[in-house]
Amino acid sequence: MTLTVGLIGLGAMGGGMAQSLRRAGHALQVFDVRREAAEAFAREGGTAAASLAELGAACDVVVSVVVNAAQTQGVLDELAPAMRPGSVFVMCSTVDPNVSIGFEALLAERGLLYIDAPISGGAAKAASGEMTMMTAATPAAYEKAGAVLDAMAGKVYRLGDKAGAGSKVKIINQLLAGVHIAAAAEAMALGLREGVDAAALYEVITHSAGNSWMFENRMAHVLAADYTPLSAVDIFVKDLGLVLDM
Repeated sequence: MTLTVGLIGLGAMGGGMAQSLRRAGHALQVFDVRREAAEAFAREGGTAAASLAELGAACDVVVSVVVNAAQTQGVLDELAPAMRPGSVFVMCSTVDPNVSIGFEALLAERGLLYIDAPISGGAAKAASGEMTMMTAATPAAYEKAGAVLDAMAGKVYRLGDKAGAGSKVKIINQLLAGVHIAAAAEAMALGLREGVDAAALYEVITHSAGNSWMFENRMAHVLAADYTPLSAVDIFVKDLGLVLDM
């Protein structure tokens, strides 16, 4: 069955995910509050929806890649009333697990299916379809939207049939990510203080037991003096706040 898929939020992750869906051949509609971003994407293939309601009415599966729970709720306020019963809403934001449970209940009242599906891997893996999704959903939701998930991610972990399970695992991942970023910066600073060649230190650590994805990825930018922003710092502060609250 050919599905029409909608994607909301063409930021660092959502833009790449939309590319993956387009490559997979899905009929695709996109929406972003930056109208110019949606129109630029659609020029290469797909349709820029004029509103969330228009997108919701047209799509069998809707993937939401916005910043936080408040933005997700704002999306649902306009989107959910327009979606057809049996359609699937895939929530990719990192949110409190209890909030995700609430989203599922809200959508169930309208006869809509829900997938708790936070994501990880960075913009490059999102664009190549190799990112990770930590999901939880009913069998019916997986049956309808499984091919859509597979088009966006190299690893789709099915962590249970109740919303919240995916969000819990994502928050634990963010705990480790935060620790690794801080430790990577401390290690590099210590090496420089002690007169160790920074490039040599990076080479050794990335081939030793002390390596982490965050060290390898983030310290490469430091060595290159490339401080081009690839994501918003506020998002990570939000995620670590969820760690403290869990």
